[in-house]
Amino acid sequence: MKTRKNSITDEITLKNSIFKIGRVFSVEGLEVKIKVDKRKNSSHLLYKGELLKNISVGGYLKIVKGFTSIIGKVGGEYIKEDRFFNLEYKKEENKIDRILKVNLFGYIENGKFERGIKEIPLIDNHCFLLDKSEFSIVHDFIGKNDEPIKIGTLSLEKSQEIKIGVNSIFASHIGIFGNTGSGKSYTLAKLYRQLFVDFEADEKFKKNAKFALLDFNGEYNGENTIIKNKKVYNLSTRTGGKKENDRIPFLEEDFLNIELFSIMANATEKTQEPFLKRSIDLYKYVNEKETPLNYFKGILKHKLLEVLSMKDSVKSNLLLDYFKALLVSDKSPDRSITDDIEYHVNENRGWKIKGTNYYFASDNQHISTIKLYKTIEDFNFSEIFISKILSFLYVQLIIDVLDNRAQNEHISPAISKLKAFQKDFDEVFDLEGTKEFWDNNFFVVVNLDKTNLKMKKLIPLLLSHKLYLEHKDKKKVSPSKSLNIIIDEAHNILSYSSQRESETWKDYRLETFEEIIKEGRKFGVFLTVASQRPSDISETIISQLHNYFIHRLINERDIEAVGRTISYLDKVSHDSLPILPVGTCVLAGLAAHVPIVIDIDPILPRIHEPDNKTINLLKHWRDKTV
Repeated sequence: MKTRKNSITDEITLKNSIFKIGRVFSVEGLEVKIKVDKRKNSSHLLYKGELLKNISVGGYLKIVKGFTSIIGKVGGEYIKEDRFFNLEYKKEENKIDRILKVNLFGYIENGKFERGIKEIPLIDNHCFLLDKSEFSIVHDFIGKNDEPIKIGTLSLEKSQEIKIGVNSIFASHIGIFGNTGSGKSYTLAKLYRQLFVDFEADEKFKKNAKFALLDFNGEYNGENTIIKNKKVYNLSTRTGGKKENDRIPFLEEDFLNIELFSIMANATEKTQEPFLKRSIDLYKYVNEKETPLNYFKGILKHKLLEVLSMKDSVKSNLLLDYFKALLVSDKSPDRSITDDIEYHVNENRGWKIKGTNYYFASDNQHISTIKLYKTIEDFNFSEIFISKILSFLYVQLIIDVLDNRAQNEHISPAISKLKAFQKDFDEVFDLEGTKEFWDNNFFVVVNLDKTNLKMKKLIPLLLSHKLYLEHKDKKKVSPSKSLNIIIDEAHNILSYSSQRESETWKDYRLETFEEIIKEGRKFGVFLTVASQRPSDISETIISQLHNYFIHRLINERDIEAVGRTISYLDKVSHDSLPILPVGTCVLAGLAAHVPIVIDIDPILPRIHEPDNKTINLLKHWRDKTV
């Protein structure tokens, strides 16, 4: 009668005989070649009445070296003819050896998988399939003191759940890439849906965590999309203005940035940029006064007298045009404000009140009676920020022309560029300073679907920069707080190949986001970028990401961009990218020990899915569908 000890020994022997697949016959750096036992060339193995999938490309195995189990992934295989074949073989095919090319990536020690190489195999070490417990250990990505969230299942092993650690994934920069319709946006929504479901009941989470999602196509602004409890800004530059549309709260000082204004105005470095700086300095100087409006009017009155006292008719007419541009608006549309003055050529030569002999150069007592002066008295700052700034630009231009520091043809193009932003600014930004961006929410969606191209470029830059700087300052006081900026369709703003903007604007935009992705981690700021065109995104940004969810990519440039910048991606995973099914992706990065192909779990209930489904044409074309 067999003892229990003998039974256990027999079971181990049986298991080893079934799971053993071959021996190491070549070691070349971290690539190991394994000769497969001739009896293990079938697609499946039978163990305890169950069919086990045999080793193949993309599969995992362990190499036993003493008491160490070295884990590798099969990257390829080929056959080799046995040169010492002789007649004792019964079948011709038995002279063919199956060779596996295996890449080492970790080891199992004390019941835990560790990434990295501790031991290199020796020739003739035995190689085995992984059993269920070992397979689970390799796919256990949850670190010590971390918490798991389930996001899907292993694509080739449906019974293997894939969980990722909250710390390891959300305290990192994330890249989600894939062609349109591959499931990219769904994965983004699933990640954050699962996080919020698990944590939104925790008061500390709602207090310390902030998430801002920039939505270019209106996929996440639904009442229940991802979660119900969120703040949505539905921005628009198409209709109605500020009374009808949501507007993002900002402060004036957020915009008083010479680099930003130079880019918006497409300013030249040597002439227009210094002019803009003087204008912003003037704006700040005037607004520091006790009564900024009265001080501003005083400057205008003083400069008006100086202009009307000039003998140069050409220059003074030009300057009076600047006064008109400053004072005539939709609220004050009277363009006849210079009708009661005239330039007269006689022995006095100069500007005077029409129909009188009151020349301003010699008699300025009556200047208060003219329309232009009275219009200055009635002047008020515009409520629109850009319009208010433009008033200062015109005053600075008047000052510079009088001082011979600027010429009209050099400065006017920059002013015209800024004028183009007036209406759009008022429709999407609220500068009254009475509201707070987060509005007591931890999750905010900014919907850019109905904004024009200029605002689609500008808003994400301004908002991301503002939130980053604010969080950076708060981090010194509140080190427990974190900020996640989520950008869907990120190629819209992180592209280095856009032809619709100047190089200066492009550089400033990319430098801003590159600073966030390079320096943000130490301040608790993390980026999630999703895009269907990774090849359009700055390589610096892609290479700085920590974790990647890569769906189907067909374009060769996109595949090259991913392979070139993601060091975690092995050849098998890289080669599978063009044929991944919808909803399936490769997970690679610091949060996973090895690149794996996973099927993303469905978002339940379905009301929380993003609004990105492809239209069913037959349903809308046929009167009756089968």
